Amino acid sequence: MSKRLCLVFIFFISLFQHAHPQLITDNELPSSIEEDVNLNSPYHTTLTFFYNLDRNHFFPERAAKTLDLKNTEGDPEELAIKLQQIFEGKGIVIRTSEIPNDANFTDSTANGEQRFYFDKVKLPAIFLDKVGNQWKFSSFSVAQITDLHRETYPYGTDRLLNILPKIGTSEYLGLQLWQLAGITFLIFLTFLAHLVFTFLVDKGLIYVLDRLGYGYIGENYLLPVAKITSFYLIVLLLSFLIRILQLPVEIYAWIVPVFDTLKPFLITVIFYKIVDVVAAYFASLAAKTESTLDDQLVPLIRKTLKALVILVGTLFVLRDGLNFDILPFLTGISIGGVAIALAAQDTIKNFFGSIMIFIDKPFQVGDWVTSGEIDGTVEEVGFRSTRIRTFRNSVMYVPNGKIADAVVDNHGLRQYRRFFTTLTITYDTPPELIEEFVKGLQEIVLAHPKTRKDYFNIFFNNLSAYSQDIMFYIFFEVPTWPEELKSRHEILIQIVKLANTLGVRFAFPTQTLHMESFPEKNGLTPAYPGEAEYKTRLSNFLNSELRKKNS
Repeated sequence: MSKRLCLVFIFFISLFQHAHPQLITDNELPSSIEEDVNLNSPYHTTLTFFYNLDRNHFFPERAAKTLDLKNTEGDPEELAIKLQQIFEGKGIVIRTSEIPNDANFTDSTANGEQRFYFDKVKLPAIFLDKVGNQWKFSSFSVAQITDLHRETYPYGTDRLLNILPKIGTSEYLGLQLWQLAGITFLIFLTFLAHLVFTFLVDKGLIYVLDRLGYGYIGENYLLPVAKITSFYLIVLLLSFLIRILQLPVEIYAWIVPVFDTLKPFLITVIFYKIVDVVAAYFASLAAKTESTLDDQLVPLIRKTLKALVILVGTLFVLRDGLNFDILPFLTGISIGGVAIALAAQDTIKNFFGSIMIFIDKPFQVGDWVTSGEIDGTVEEVGFRSTRIRTFRNSVMYVPNGKIADAVVDNHGLRQYRRFFTTLTITYDTPPELIEEFVKGLQEIVLAHPKTRKDYFNIFFNNLSAYSQDIMFYIFFEVPTWPEELKSRHEILIQIVKLANTLGVRFAFPTQTLHMESFPEKNGLTPAYPGEAEYKTRLSNFLNSELRKKNS
């Protein structure tokens, strides 16, 4: 750590040692200034103010004459010094070549008023006004100095501005002794804060969560958030303290934007990580529900929230770090949004269609749906389209707007699945055998574990051209089509076994030529044993099936 500390210290010294500790650039400082201040133009007022507050020409009583003290209480010299510290703390570089040297200067962006702004983005409240024949810092600006100073140096850090210089003002490597001591302390504080936060997060937080049984959540979700938060706190601490060193403004000119960029950037990363934590929580809730649609909703919410976080974070980085005025940008987006909305009506329709699907829940992932040419199993519901796997194993991408307007037949929501067929038996089957056969069919349905027992229809129903027809109308209580097919298979196997046991013959379309019977030959019509034999056979069949099931 000591080696790393030395390297960072050398970097800071090499960076600062050639910087001149003044706010005015372009080397346009006059060789001398008379004791009477010059306030004839914004240019001369600016030179008078900053030149007399330079540490090599420190005359705060002259600088105070540039302030319009009307309706303002307080020590003028103290207010002048605070104003200079505000410029330094905000990292505002005054370029004399850009300051108008015109006694009658007017600002075209301020309704033609005789006013000059130094920086309308960072310091919109500090400007020069022409008072009579003199240009001064406006009374409004002077009234804001105390509040702006407190905002620039918050939490009482402004007191250090008067305490630290007492350490020593001797210059070494272009910096005063107290500034070098402050830089060393900040570097040490940075490493110390990093070690403390690392210990608290890696050791303390994970240890506590392990004891509570949430070790996996802490390590995979909370730990990344805590680490980024620790970096943000360090950056926030440094941004407060580094202003106290009153380093050359040329350094602040790039240090302040770096900190102003890092703060919204790290906050954006923190919220980006928090989205993962929130999504994991909702995913755990979705896993406890029977619906599979909310399982699809969680990834969509996560992607949407992350996109929103990135968008908002980018705007704050542009505004705070790069001083980009986002209001015209947002206005342009709102105006352009109307044109985009008109050009993307189908996309918007599909988006709201997806919202209606998630609200109404007409189907969920895994359901078999039918709607016009749509026939298949729902695989995924997105914000624009729904993916459906057809029974040809192809994939259909159906716009959600079309689904929201269509009539959807959801086979997956059926509590019972109907099975209807007609059992055709030959015309030579006697009524007694038909009666026993129908009874056997009913017992098969009642014995099957996945059939509906309170409602089914099995009756001798019709006499067709070539057969006697038995209606077989039952319902299966199964969730999926493969299970329905399996239950059909089991039922049909039992029907065939029953028919073979009772001697029932199934009919099919045939033409039979009947000839007169010959005495020496038997006829083709089978001989049936009678009702008593049929009952015996049915009883034996049912007892046999019952023994198989029990075994």
